[in-house]
Amino acid sequence: MSKVRPPYPAQFRQQMVELVRAGRTPAEHAREFNVTAQSITNLVGQAAIDSGKEGLTCVEREELLRLRRQLRQIQQERDILAKATAWFAGRSDATSTKSSDS
Repeated sequence: MSKVRPPYPAQFRQQMVELVRAGRTPAEHAREFNVTAQSITNLVGQAAIDSGKEGLTCVEREELLRLRRQLRQIQQERDILAKATAWFAGRSDATSTKSSDS
């Protein structure tokens, strides 16, 4: 199982992006700052998106994740209500059948 690290501070992320844009490679930074080259590459890519390049900004990505979680919860609630409705409908049919037999 992989370890989940907390997000890098904003100042650190900005510094990494500026150093890469100045000509240093992500691999050089990875060795110096004890992070993965892929993390630095991701930071640079996200900074490009945030500055107007095509793709989702951080704010849009957070909203998308929030909306997906909300949708999943609403779908679960819908499924529970559908099962409860079917259960109560079956129970009322059984009750009405018993009372009409008497």
